[in-house]
Amino acid sequence: MLHQLIDPILQMIRDAVAAWGYPGIAIMMAIESANIPLPSEAIMPTAGILVQQGKMNIHLAALAGAVGCVIGSIPSYFLGMYGGRPFVEKYGKWILVSHKDLEDADKWVNRWGDWAFFVCRMLPVVRTFISFPAGVLKAHFGMFTLFTFVGSLIWCYFLTWVGIKFGENMEVFTDLWHKFDIAIVAVGAAGLGWYIYRHLKRH
Repeated sequence: MLHQLIDPILQMIRDAVAAWGYPGIAIMMAIESANIPLPSEAIMPTAGILVQQGKMNIHLAALAGAVGCVIGSIPSYFLGMYGGRPFVEKYGKWILVSHKDLEDADKWVNRWGDWAFFVCRMLPVVRTFISFPAGVLKAHFGMFTLFTFVGSLIWCYFLTWVGIKFGENMEVFTDLWHKFDIAIVAVGAAGLGWYIYRHLKRH
């Protein structure tokens, strides 16, 4: 079954978080925020399981995740600022940022101003690439950093809480995972495949 392949991968993430502690959370969340698909949806719930087991503190775990998000967002922000739209035209497909993404970011910012970066930090997928458009749009760096931190902190708290609840009901969730692993993986793979295809097609 697929869970026999997936379980070891999840265990590797868990082992990495357990071995590296809070710095490990920060590093992996920084990678995710630098336009690299290392999902926070796998990292922070893993930390939540360790919180439920008494091996971590929820506040420090969420703080480490938020700090990592800020650290990873800064290079992406400046890449957007100094590379601009020409960079997207030439290399956008390699970092999964398309013209449509920039247009959508323009609309968000025009409507919500700097608050757009706060909201986007709490949205799956969008949170991964929003830093680059922020740089392209030359958003105020101080406000961008503040909203990135606050939005990411809320997101990290939420995902850590999910991990805690998972840890409290491990047997139930594991049983469901083993029963519906094919459907779960298929839906996740389809979503990721559609996202990548949508971006590559535009180029």
